Amino acid sequence: MMKGASLPAIVFLGAVRYDGIYESTSFNTAKSLAQYTTVYYIENPYTIKDLWKERKQMHLRRRWRLFFKRRSILDSGIKNLLIIVIPPLLSIHFLPEGKLYRFFLRVNQRRIAGHIRKLLQEEGQSNYVFINSFNFHYPDVGLFLSPILRIYQCVDALVTRYDTKHGVVSEDKVVKQSDLVVCTSRELCRLKGEFNPNVYFMPNAAQVEHSMKSLEPDLNVLNVVRELKKPIIGYIGNIERRLDYDLLEKLIGRNRQYDFVFAGPIAWEVVPDWIFRQPNLHLIGRIDYESLPQLLKGFAVCLIPFKKNDVSATVFPLKLFEYLGAGKPVIATKFNPDLKEYTKDVVVYVDTAEEFSMAIERSLQQNRVADVERRVAIAKYNTWDERAKAWADLITEKLG
Repeated sequence: MMKGASLPAIVFLGAVRYDGIYESTSFNTAKSLAQYTTVYYIENPYTIKDLWKERKQMHLRRRWRLFFKRRSILDSGIKNLLIIVIPPLLSIHFLPEGKLYRFFLRVNQRRIAGHIRKLLQEEGQSNYVFINSFNFHYPDVGLFLSPILRIYQCVDALVTRYDTKHGVVSEDKVVKQSDLVVCTSRELCRLKGEFNPNVYFMPNAAQVEHSMKSLEPDLNVLNVVRELKKPIIGYIGNIERRLDYDLLEKLIGRNRQYDFVFAGPIAWEVVPDWIFRQPNLHLIGRIDYESLPQLLKGFAVCLIPFKKNDVSATVFPLKLFEYLGAGKPVIATKFNPDLKEYTKDVVVYVDTAEEFSMAIERSLQQNRVADVERRVAIAKYNTWDERAKAWADLITEKLG
């Protein structure tokens, strides 16, 4: 679909807030779809508990006055993208799964839907598409509205205890109720296809133009890695249960000639003790998204060392195309076969620490200008704008 083609308005129930510190599939999808139509992005609603916990945070102060206004819309700064703030909801997650929880959840969901309905009436919107983007905590909001198409966007498996407590029941509901389920991996399509045959595969993407800034000759390497021993082997993302720690211990131990840098928040409860005793491993914490190109410029090779299991098979990491957009060699474990289709021959996939070591050595020796250009070219086919075109075509087809 070409820009300017007609699409109905889209009401987008997101899983995150629009000004959150992390890149997200939810908001990037909504932002890209705003090229084609008006998008109303409903942030993940605050609860009363959230108000107390985050009362001193600037992002809450920015929204405070809107909690009490009928027209609770924030300016996103992006054409056609309006941010809707929902008044605070009851805090009910502590309740056990059962009739009492579902009763109060219904109260919360009717509050969300009622607020959206009033705003859409004021905006003169009667024909619209509703997308629930991985906000399975509120599965029935689409039922309480009257969209011309209901879509559920599934971007991950439910893993954490917080998500699974009520999410297993809730996600099954939203999957069954949707006209279409869009998944970011084929494994998710297989799993959700057991409850709804109308599934569609739409992989994640990246803001490639941002990571491409690392190719600018005048850009400085980020201070925190500038003085480390070269070459630097890097990873960006959460340091949590998906990483293959057994493989990493062998890989880092047998390659003392390299410095390994892992940038991202640490899930302390799942990280093994050995990871803090490696002299050539540097855990530098989360890096602001604006600083991503400077960090990537300091990396010689980028890693995605995920475990190969049922959970990782559902993952299509955003970092993959960010790495490639910076022109960096990428080595990944074979955790998701979907990745190879979208990376052609520019990413090396391995099984063992020995194969990983050999791949690093080859990548350092064979990193020509043509190789860099090939990686960037592949990344450019996997931007959020490219995904938005596919979304627009898919919605048009389903409405047709």
